[in-house]
Amino acid sequence: MAEVKASLISGVVLAFLSSAVLAFVEDLDDTFKDTRVNDIWLVDFYTPWCGYCKKLEPVWYEVGVELRSSGSPVRVGKMDATAYSGMASEFGVRGYPTIKLLKGDLAYNYKGPRTKDDIVEFANRVAGPAVRALPSKQMFEHMMKRHDVLFVYVGGESTLKEKYNDVASELIVYTYFFSASEEVLPESMSLPELPAVIVFKDGAYFTYDEYEDGSLSSWVNKERFQGYLQIDGFTLYELGETGGALIQRVAKEYREHFNSDFQFGHMDGNDYINSLIMGEVTVPSVIILNTSNEQYFLPGEPIETMEQLVQFISSVLNGSAQAYGGDGIIQRIKRVAFDARSTIMSVFRSSPLLGCFLFGLPLGVISLMCYGICTAESDDGSDDIDLEGPDDGENEEEDVGEKDPEVKKTD
Repeated sequence: MAEVKASLISGVVLAFLSSAVLAFVEDLDDTFKDTRVNDIWLVDFYTPWCGYCKKLEPVWYEVGVELRSSGSPVRVGKMDATAYSGMASEFGVRGYPTIKLLKGDLAYNYKGPRTKDDIVEFANRVAGPAVRALPSKQMFEHMMKRHDVLFVYVGGESTLKEKYNDVASELIVYTYFFSASEEVLPESMSLPELPAVIVFKDGAYFTYDEYEDGSLSSWVNKERFQGYLQIDGFTLYELGETGGALIQRVAKEYREHFNSDFQFGHMDGNDYINSLIMGEVTVPSVIILNTSNEQYFLPGEPIETMEQLVQFISSVLNGSAQAYGGDGIIQRIKRVAFDARSTIMSVFRSSPLLGCFLFGLPLGVISLMCYGICTAESDDGSDDIDLEGPDDGENEEEDVGEKDPEVKKTD
């Protein structure tokens, strides 16, 4: 009896905890558009049949619990984009799952890894002010320890500060932006002039120069990466994985030559890069990807020295290296076919029964229709029979008349 009570109590506790967790994520409907204005929302737009959406679901509830327990002002919700397709279209949803942070009239897309920590960090960063103040040296040092890349505006009111605020509002989805007085910075730093925008990374700092670096937005978007970093499927610029120390040395020692055109990094495994180039690359290897036109470059021979790597990068830069892929019409057709095949395989892997239903049922219907068309009787044949009917009747009558005498003889 005691064991039964214990199991009942544990069942009740689990049911209570489950309902409590679900309460941290709100199911949204078509009234959301009118009620969301006064709050900050983090919303997952999903579809019931999407395998990636199902994989995100438990993570999403963890995000809801984390944000609620930490006292964040961000409310977490989810919306079925098939049931409320009009709402999803209004928010610009094109794929699933789509994660958006809605803040006033602004909508920020999340494009990072779908992990609890990354999503929570994104929500807290975007929900706060675009530019955060660093009032003391202690706070500056604390932020330097927390962030691998740190953008800081130094100086008073200026046109540069207005541009910095605009860029921060645009790129807050990717990184933090700070402002500080010159006294807060390390004493070893010497700035040629104020105001200035500085990025701290890779154990050094670099100052924005409007004449050499062009627009502030482009410079920030380029400098927000470390000189050498771990690459994953969500990073904008991709580089195939090879000897890490070799590429890292080139990234550091040849910064002045390649930094404006290349982003260096490494990737674990080759699954993502295989799907990107619709082919197979060996591990380890080097690949240079041009994300503007989907071209990629492979070295003609294995790279074993830094000189070979520099020569390969230079050949890509001067246009002498062989380019593969691209965004031409043939490549686009191949990409559509490859994506379709990948989607079908993904559906069958995540839910074989659903895959059989989605693809088997239409094929079955089409097969039945083709069979019916091929086996149906010809309409022309039936018309011919109708036209010959009266003649056949006359012949039948004549035949019967001729046979009557024989019948009588039989009697």
